[in-house]
Amino acid sequence: MGVLELVSLLLLPLLWATCNAIHEDFLQCMTIHCRGCIDTSKYIHTPTSPSYTSLLQSSQQNPRWLNSTTSKPLLIITPYKESQIQASIICTKKHGLQTRVRSGGHDYEGLSYLSNTPFAIIDLINLRSISIDIEAETAWVQSGATIGELYYSIANKSGVHGFPAGLCPSVGIGGHFSGGGFGTMLRKYGLAADNVVDAYLVDVHGRLLDRETMGEDLFWAIRGGGGASFGIIVSWKIKLVRVPPIVTVFNIDKKLHQEEQGGGATMTKLVHRWQHIAHKLPEDLFIRIVIQVVDDGESQGGSQNKAIKASFNSLFLGRIDELIPAMNKSFPQLGLQAENCTEMTWIESVLYFAGYPIGQPLDALLNRTTQYKSYFKAKSDFVTQPIPQSGLQGIWERLLQENIAFMIMDPYGGKMNNILKFELPFPHRKGNLYNTQYLVKWEGDDGVRARNKHIHWIRSLYRYMRQFVSRSPRAAYLNYRDLDLGINQQGNTTNYSQAKVWGRKYFKDNFKRLARVKTKVDPKNFFRNEQSIPLLPAMKRKVI
Repeated sequence: MGVLELVSLLLLPLLWATCNAIHEDFLQCMTIHCRGCIDTSKYIHTPTSPSYTSLLQSSQQNPRWLNSTTSKPLLIITPYKESQIQASIICTKKHGLQTRVRSGGHDYEGLSYLSNTPFAIIDLINLRSISIDIEAETAWVQSGATIGELYYSIANKSGVHGFPAGLCPSVGIGGHFSGGGFGTMLRKYGLAADNVVDAYLVDVHGRLLDRETMGEDLFWAIRGGGGASFGIIVSWKIKLVRVPPIVTVFNIDKKLHQEEQGGGATMTKLVHRWQHIAHKLPEDLFIRIVIQVVDDGESQGGSQNKAIKASFNSLFLGRIDELIPAMNKSFPQLGLQAENCTEMTWIESVLYFAGYPIGQPLDALLNRTTQYKSYFKAKSDFVTQPIPQSGLQGIWERLLQENIAFMIMDPYGGKMNNILKFELPFPHRKGNLYNTQYLVKWEGDDGVRARNKHIHWIRSLYRYMRQFVSRSPRAAYLNYRDLDLGINQQGNTTNYSQAKVWGRKYFKDNFKRLARVKTKVDPKNFFRNEQSIPLLPAMKRKVI
């Protein structure tokens, strides 16, 4: 036995004693500050609780973080009501614990359940009620609900209402809304955050605030600036949007075989053409492209061939007889025919875009576990000028170096052009043709060397893309969190200049205003993580 192992064994009883003391003190604190919260065992889970491990792992959508060497939370708190959140903030602050907040667990870098310092998770899984008011065309939805649960609840009340949020049903409302949130209706209705009209937030002092009591600056900040920097958002009031009784979807696949590279293949020409027209199409029409590496069968020598496939994936808020003429006018090169299209209700289109087969029962939207859980690393960009065909060919060459790699291109324009870049913290509006996301996935935890190989690959692709995407700054989307862009040093309360490196990528000129709001509402930087909004430096603080 080595010296370090012996020391660890000797220290273990001391560590357990310290943890138990913290747990006991914390429970006593909760009893004092949460009146009526008697049975704390139902919502406070320690490492010795039977429910602890399953809770920790249940909503981690990226298994890459399951075996992370970072420390595990001393406590997992699963509140059932606002008063338990209020008391949790008071007591974690008193005991010097960082607080991480989790609604769905889809955050790409695991920031809602990982930390290098002692911390507690406040998991909002039990706060998921949804109240729909069809007459007022509004809804209140708690942050622990998922997008799928929200869509399902709306559809149960109306066949002609929807909401413009994301495509993955298991994503939690809290993180999605507070980062912006976009999906198939963004060209018609903008982001999820653009359609939030009120919210309840518990601040660093444990106060429950609504839009009026929190003030317009803080209400502005939480709609796209990342709610975890400012407090814990308990619930959101949203305005529902109108959808037609029948919508149309289609998916057209085009494949580029490996041996066709450099030959000006049809797929490359279609992707190139799409860049020129997708953002100009009628706002009822959304066509995204999902590009991926696919298995193209065996070659004559017996080895597997790989190919690039581009899927032109579309939602049209109307019927086939309206769609075909619009496509013949704007994008005839795709060759869309009526037989390529399927008419369905809007809620059925939600299932379609989530990858479910046509005819799947609607209650599939209530499944809180993602269909396609896998190890992954992702990055993002915004494109302001079409990438030339030669540049696209370079992308295909790099994608073929991986087995499971994706590039997802979501068109902007429409409503996104009509919202000014400073109206919300999300600044990526007019001037952007599309947002692109790059993902590399791998099966199983195949060792550090193999994992690093995949991550090295996506960073190399990202470097290649620099010449084709937005500049000064090179922009990124907060909900596709990427710690490669830079991090805050834990505990540093004034490192504004360091955070500005990544902050301007996510927020552009809105970053300074976010820091100003942060300094006002959380002056000791209690709510923090590796990419939380920083405090303004003392020299820049004015009367705010």
